[in-house]
Amino acid sequence: MTTTGDPGPLATYLRARRELVQPGEVGIPDTGNRRVAGLRREEVAFLAGVSSDYYVRLEQGRDRHPSEQVLTSIAGALQLDEEATAYLIQLAASPRIRRRRPRPEKAGDGIRTLINTWPLTPAYVHGTYMDVLAANPLAVALSPFNAPGHNSILAAFLEPELRALHSDWEEMTARIVPYLRSVAGPDVSDPRLVEIVGELSVRSERFRKLWARQDVKHKTTGTSQLQHTQVGPLELHYEKLLIPGSSGQTLVTYHARPGSDSEDRLRLLASLNDSSHTLAEAVRIVTGS
Repeated sequence: MTTTGDPGPLATYLRARRELVQPGEVGIPDTGNRRVAGLRREEVAFLAGVSSDYYVRLEQGRDRHPSEQVLTSIAGALQLDEEATAYLIQLAASPRIRRRRPRPEKAGDGIRTLINTWPLTPAYVHGTYMDVLAANPLAVALSPFNAPGHNSILAAFLEPELRALHSDWEEMTARIVPYLRSVAGPDVSDPRLVEIVGELSVRSERFRKLWARQDVKHKTTGTSQLQHTQVGPLELHYEKLLIPGSSGQTLVTYHARPGSDSEDRLRLLASLNDSSHTLAEAVRIVTGS
């Protein structure tokens, strides 16, 4: 079978991941006379136990549905972890069996009510493509880009205010792109995903580089380092929880270590943004004076 134009997501993924594997990582001596980044195609084929011709057909998009056994062998050659291997297998699946998520997405009333009962826990809900669907007041006080109507990944790369908020902006953006791939799944032709990737690719060089790596990582917990304009530095731990029965919606929460300065500052932020308190009252609440 011959193809023209786009070789397809499977071929693109294989090439990108091959170029990231250094020969020494897989026991191949590097003579210093290599004309390609990472491994050669024939080297991947050898490590995976498939013919070079067959692997070339995969990277050229002339064979788009290899067996799971072959893909698992190639994943081992490319040193993919369990999550990336699962993504590789999904890319080769027939489009007929990929379930498309309903749009437009809407957060359920129950989850909206729940997060609004958390006065000291910033929380918001994003959809499959990181569109914010619901947020409690403290999440919006933490960043206005957590409000419904914004898109988390667009804001991360394109909004200067969000870059200023995140002291760890480099690390944050490095993990959010693989996270988008993990939650969006293998259907890279989805119109909403194409729209987001297209805008970011045009407007952000950093995004282009990170997206080209084809990394997939569903990192659901970690720490964010923030520099808030109202309350100063915050070290907040985040959790990302898939909402059952929601077709890909995720609940994102932040919390500070109990008894920490960040917890005090988070409490101050909540008070400052509570219309029932004046600034002086908010300070008294935090200091206990």
